Amino acid sequence: MRTIFMGTPGFAVPTLAALHDAGHTLVAAYTQPPRPAGRGKKLQPSPVQVEAEIRGIQVRSPVSLRNAEVQSEFAALEPDIAVVAAYGLILPQAILDIPTHGCLNVHASILPHWRGAAPIQRSILAGDAVTGVTIMQMEAGLDTGPMLATARTPVEDKTAGELTEELAEIGAQLMVGTLIDLPMLHGVPQDDSEASYAPKIDKAEAKIDFARPAETIERQVRAFAPFPGAWFELDGERIKVLKAEVTGGRGVPGTTLDDALTIACGEGALRPLRIQRAGKPVMDTADFLRGKSVAQGTRLAGTNLA
Repeated sequence: MRTIFMGTPGFAVPTLAALHDAGHTLVAAYTQPPRPAGRGKKLQPSPVQVEAEIRGIQVRSPVSLRNAEVQSEFAALEPDIAVVAAYGLILPQAILDIPTHGCLNVHASILPHWRGAAPIQRSILAGDAVTGVTIMQMEAGLDTGPMLATARTPVEDKTAGELTEELAEIGAQLMVGTLIDLPMLHGVPQDDSEASYAPKIDKAEAKIDFARPAETIERQVRAFAPFPGAWFELDGERIKVLKAEVTGGRGVPGTTLDDALTIACGEGALRPLRIQRAGKPVMDTADFLRGKSVAQGTRLAGTNLA
């Protein structure tokens, strides 16, 4: 089919690649415009733009899809279908109505759970045992359209980064299969009464409060790894925690229980295993402690004991 692909981050790349490899005619890849990044703040193309250009696919990067000229250019491509994966821009009804078979979305949750911008992180934070991918027929509402296919995977002890990569591959293959079966599929309406929402992550959520249970904090660590990284302060320095384990032990929350940086929490204790200092590479906590000892009984800043 004549297909328009719409996506921006790394999560979307496997779907773009799978569609191209499956022989679909990708008439254009829509992605968000290049953004400044790195120390020099140079404009960096999105992962989807990079992949599309490697594969010789025309790239378009409108700032908005609400412009009549942009909509006219979209229609001129005469798409049979549009495939959307983490595009990051709202598709107005005028765009949704253009493709012959509508717009299909690869969403990283089992809908109607975790509609919205950060389904993977919210699923980990909530302690879900299982998550997955839903292929949905898009409509004007936020991730509210009829469901065409789903696939599940256990969350286990995966980080958001690991789960994102896994779900991206699952979603890519699920979309290819959905397009093959599309003439036979009938969308299943979502049950709005079971819906939950996954708002965009606020960086303030990444600050660790050791007054909370250790199991909750360990999920916070996984949900924000690799970005933005759950963190605490030690001697005025921000320390990101990229991997941690829940351990036994009790004490005043936010206080180290030994010289291995085991930290007392509101319930139980947490031992960081992989950390990152500001401007430094990620390292094992044991390596960090060889260069900077943290004595038992050290009180970490920022714990809310109210």
